[in-house]
Amino acid sequence: MKRSNQLREMRAEGKARRKYWKIILPIIVLLMLLPVIYRLPPVHDRLSWRVNELRTRIAYAINPPDEAVFIPQDQQIAEIVQATLDALGLEMSGPATPTPPLQPSATNLGPTLTPTITATPLPGGIDLREQVVYVDQHGRWNYCGPANLTMSLKFWGWDGNRDQVAEVIKPGPADPEMDYIDRTLVDKNVMPYEMVDYVNQHTPYRALSRYGGDIEMIKHLLANGFPVMIEKGYYEYSSITKNIAWMGHYLFVTGYDDAQQSFIVQDAYLTPGESILVNYEEFQMQWRYFNYVFILVFPQNQETKVMELLGPRADKQWSDRHALDIANQEISELSGLDLYFAWFNKGTSHVQLYEYVDASFAYDYSFLLYADLTEEDRPYRIMWYQTWPYFAYFYSGRYQDVINLANTTLFDTVIDPTLEESFYWRGMARLEIGETGNAVDDFLESVRLNPNFSPGWAMLEQLGVQP
Repeated sequence: MKRSNQLREMRAEGKARRKYWKIILPIIVLLMLLPVIYRLPPVHDRLSWRVNELRTRIAYAINPPDEAVFIPQDQQIAEIVQATLDALGLEMSGPATPTPPLQPSATNLGPTLTPTITATPLPGGIDLREQVVYVDQHGRWNYCGPANLTMSLKFWGWDGNRDQVAEVIKPGPADPEMDYIDRTLVDKNVMPYEMVDYVNQHTPYRALSRYGGDIEMIKHLLANGFPVMIEKGYYEYSSITKNIAWMGHYLFVTGYDDAQQSFIVQDAYLTPGESILVNYEEFQMQWRYFNYVFILVFPQNQETKVMELLGPRADKQWSDRHALDIANQEISELSGLDLYFAWFNKGTSHVQLYEYVDASFAYDYSFLLYADLTEEDRPYRIMWYQTWPYFAYFYSGRYQDVINLANTTLFDTVIDPTLEESFYWRGMARLEIGETGNAVDDFLESVRLNPNFSPGWAMLEQLGVQP
């Protein structure tokens, strides 16, 4: 009897074990196949953004990016200096740093001719949509730059597409295990200079960018047949952070309507985003977040006409000085978030004018204002889009501030440290304080993230490093 009971127990255990493996084995096989299934294009295209969103949501819940605050080491000194100047009613105007800036590319300057001022009565409205070929950014990550530049070029008859543009200005890591959509995720932003360089170096057209634009200038260009691209900031509800978050975005401006006090814009992100209206007040507020920068694409044979239409803005230095005047005026008028951006713009304009010490003080004060903003209002992505504080601190000899700002940006505001500009500037500062090995690692990472990032390659060549 005992033997019989043991046999029954053994048979029961064996049956339970077989049943267990019938359940578990398919699960194990499925788990092993999941990476393969996920890489299949039809599956990956539909699920990649959901996987990334879930991963980002978890990481941001653990380390909220809007809690990150950069405090410059010299901030206390800057506050004392600013308080003293305020008490005396003086403006910061130290000597410009003589060292020329390490601009990413000289073509960012665009063509410069003697400025002329053209006064032309403007019609009550202009709509250039008949020549517009609308291009959206859907199905790609952070693609408003390539989409808007493609629209700008197609307006003049270019026959390329958004992916051709992105292969140059947003290539992503040269990693054979990453497909094209994954690579587009890496580069969080395309800088204006990258788009200007693309047009001037890879197409038969011309382009330039300037700071310090205004609404009347855009209307003047539109009235003469030239659409304008601008970079703006705006707040939108984030399904990831579960609150309102600030981000940057490009718009293609193709008309205006004074009767409705609005511009006609092509928005590559919205659905629908074709020929929508944005009122002048909202337009200016959001444009302020990027120091009123604009990009103009035009045929080569129209260059003289463009310079005449730009008037004094044809001279880049005049334009930068004008942007500084705007920032100073707005500092005296604005408060809260807008005041923060006015001070940030002041720093940016000083950098464009090579006045790095002045720029550093302005950025110091802007970061102080940033810390006082509510977490919901803080534009924590600011250094993804505008890297000019690195220039200011580096050329003022404030290398530790460069490193600290880069670390805050890379590891506190973004899930994956995939900002080539931040790695580059941290490398530059590390090189200055004698950390050559760490600097080389940063330069290598900058060109891994963006194989077309020429400043990183230039430093590696200078150091005799072969990747």
